[in-house]
Amino acid sequence: MDLKSIWRGSVSYKGAVLVALISLVVGLGISGSLDWLAPSRAVMGEGGSSDARSPGQLPDFVSLAKKMRPVVVNISTTQVSEGRGPQEFGNPFGEDDPFNDFWRRFFGAPMPRGPQRQRSLGSGFIIDSDGSILTNNHVVENAQKIVVRLSGDEQDYEAKVVGRDPKTDIAIIKINAKTNLLAATLGDSDRLEVGEWVVAIGNPFGLDGTVTSGIVSAKGRHNITQGAYDNFIQTDASINPGNSGGPLINLRGEVVGINTAIFSRTGVNIGIGFAIPVNLVKELLPQLRGKGKVTRGYLGVLIQKVTPDIAESLGMDKGYGALVANVSKDGPADKAGVKVGDVIVEFDGKEVKDSGDLPIVVARTPVDKKVRMKVLRDKKEVTLTVAVGELKEEEVVAAVPDKGELGMTVQKLTPQIAESLGLDKTEGVVVTAVEPGSAADEAGIRRGDVIVEVDRKPIRSLDEYKKTVAAIRKGKGVLFLVRRGESTLFLALKPQR
Repeated sequence: MDLKSIWRGSVSYKGAVLVALISLVVGLGISGSLDWLAPSRAVMGEGGSSDARSPGQLPDFVSLAKKMRPVVVNISTTQVSEGRGPQEFGNPFGEDDPFNDFWRRFFGAPMPRGPQRQRSLGSGFIIDSDGSILTNNHVVENAQKIVVRLSGDEQDYEAKVVGRDPKTDIAIIKINAKTNLLAATLGDSDRLEVGEWVVAIGNPFGLDGTVTSGIVSAKGRHNITQGAYDNFIQTDASINPGNSGGPLINLRGEVVGINTAIFSRTGVNIGIGFAIPVNLVKELLPQLRGKGKVTRGYLGVLIQKVTPDIAESLGMDKGYGALVANVSKDGPADKAGVKVGDVIVEFDGKEVKDSGDLPIVVARTPVDKKVRMKVLRDKKEVTLTVAVGELKEEEVVAAVPDKGELGMTVQKLTPQIAESLGLDKTEGVVVTAVEPGSAADEAGIRRGDVIVEVDRKPIRSLDEYKKTVAAIRKGKGVLFLVRRGESTLFLALKPQR
């Protein structure tokens, strides 16, 4: 998924002004009336938290909105940032921005550049009567001042950050309210069913207390924002800039997610929004409240997805688990005997169906806990015991990108080339060119990659490489282990017939 298409839901005041002006201009050119269309989706009562209803009967959104709007708050922040033109004001329309001309015509000057005092809007919801509020980290990150306005209250409250977790994009802030506040009930996001009705409440484009409805479109969405712990709920409930940090609510009036991002090429909702599951949030709340940060388990491996081609090369029936592309020296995995090329299929009794599952389950594991881990090694299942370490800020739990660019001419890795590539070893061969459209190109090999294994056989010289490649049968998938920068990764290459 193109990262440029992911739009975080906080919005600047100037961005909201632009949207309002455009809406006004468009609205003046439209005449006639619109018919109200009632949704025809039936509500199913089995499996999820929805109430059973007759086919075609809509849920009681009126009562739900009355109950939940008082717990949702408006969050505005102030910060000073280096202006870079159109995108400084939350512009979702890309770098070739037609609103430069729009801004010039309406305001008599190009959009400002240089250091700017920026104000932006987001949402949040009350989780404790003492004034504790849950929101997204990106709503309050780097803010010099955070101001909260309660629903139906004209008074502003200055808020302080209690705890933040950038890796999951969660933050707790707190205000000193005059009275005890009504707090939201946190539900069980694991019980959500695809197709279940949900409601989003927030402040899109600064429009306080906006209520929208939709269904759960999917669950367990990984790699949406390229975070190691991405595990989003997807919904078609309308979420726009300014909704960030607001609640996603089931028909019982329970919060099941935090609205966080949308997929859009225009910056406005097209029916694909994402929310952080509330069960993930509930696990982190005690640490955020007590320590202001989150301590996570650490395994010490770089992993990648087992694609169908890689699965074939490893002799697996199908692609599943997490393929180990690199093992950190003296890390927990290294001490437990994990090897490059192992496929982790189970961790602490939990099945690893996809590479995105592993960072989440490891992060949730208490530090120093000894757990059993099952790996596939040379088509056999091996059980290992690993003592989980503590993830430090400078350590990265990440997955290797699935694809890259490619071509295939190689040469001997000389000490001079190794030094230029930042390598301390001269074993292997270096890729010097990649032919567009070739098998190597399609596999993801890049110029500058150092090939260290072919078909699980070590490559220490150009002669070894030539002999191993000569033995490869056309049409059979072959696994290449390449070193790219400080990382290693597996790429499955299928010689063309």
